[in-house]
Amino acid sequence: MDFHFTEDQERLREEVCSFLEKEVTPELVKETESNQGLGPHSWEFMRKAGARRWLCPTWPKQYGGLEASNICRLVIWDEIAYRGAMEIWAGIRMAGPTILHAGTEEQKREWLPPIARGEIDFAAGFTEPDAGSDLAAVQFRAVEDGDDYVLNGQKSFNSGCHYAQYHWLAVRTDPDAPRHRGISLFIVDMKSPGISLNPVYTFAGWKTNEVFYDNVRVPKRNMIGEKNRGFYVIATSLDFDRASATGGIRRGFERLLQYARETEQGGMTLGKNPLLRNKLAELAIEVEIARCLSYWHAWLCDQGLIPSYQAAMIKLFHTELGSRLSQCGMDMLGLYGQLQEGSKCAPLDGRIEGGCRTSTHATIFGGTSEIMKTVIAIRGLGLPAGL
Repeated sequence: MDFHFTEDQERLREEVCSFLEKEVTPELVKETESNQGLGPHSWEFMRKAGARRWLCPTWPKQYGGLEASNICRLVIWDEIAYRGAMEIWAGIRMAGPTILHAGTEEQKREWLPPIARGEIDFAAGFTEPDAGSDLAAVQFRAVEDGDDYVLNGQKSFNSGCHYAQYHWLAVRTDPDAPRHRGISLFIVDMKSPGISLNPVYTFAGWKTNEVFYDNVRVPKRNMIGEKNRGFYVIATSLDFDRASATGGIRRGFERLLQYARETEQGGMTLGKNPLLRNKLAELAIEVEIARCLSYWHAWLCDQGLIPSYQAAMIKLFHTELGSRLSQCGMDMLGLYGQLQEGSKCAPLDGRIEGGCRTSTHATIFGGTSEIMKTVIAIRGLGLPAGL
């Protein structure tokens, strides 16, 4: 079957491409590829895209959207990702859609318009020293005190806290409840007294953070969803977050393909090597599969559904494909593939070495590949939970 855009969707894609040709600068791309978070060029780009209502196009117009389809959203996000313009971070992908789904009208009016305008962002606050993939193990405490909650605890690997204005925070509000109960979700102003950060750099070079709360007061009105039912709200927000665009994957594959076409080795271009040709052909098929999975997810959302195991399928396939792309690049470049960005001898600007580290990182954050397989098995295939 031949999938293609409607005339309106193609016009939108062309409009987005024209905008990106003017607004995407080398400085913006370098900032994005550094994986250090949103910097000045990214914030400027976000505000320009937000002014066109392209950051959150599916949202109602009163909250800064266009009331467009999820297919149109993916058309926009795919082109942005293809050009390496910016990452679609937690406020747009996770917090905003969840507030729209589970928040009160007051919360929607307060938080959604500035997210859609590209003025604020959120950092996910789920992982703790003893609660990584097992979200139900959260022990970060919140104690009710008048009109506030008082928060104490530590979070780990909270990427975005060094630039985001707000923390999308999982806390335990009832320590005596069953594991999946007693958890609530809060929005916390990162400027609140009592919050401190300790930067942590991953092996991929990404900047993330340890975050410490010492008697931090948060208004009760900042709780999203019902008290002690936050685990299920967070699960929904992760389903929103795990559905990603494939523009970056497509761009990475095209770089490898172009290199194979142009680079000679042993008197012939790399593209004439039968083993490499087969590998690139396999990857071309997988890149198209990844694209189809993303648009399938968008179509399901347009039917009024919140895809669950389908989002896990996308996250698993996209991140594992990223690893296979990087490994193919390393096989293609040989020892030169180990040279980092900045080396005058590094092919493809050292992106292969960086891609190998980043792609491994991507299979861990936001839910490991093993967790994604468990979600697919239980929710998608109806298999019993493991021991």
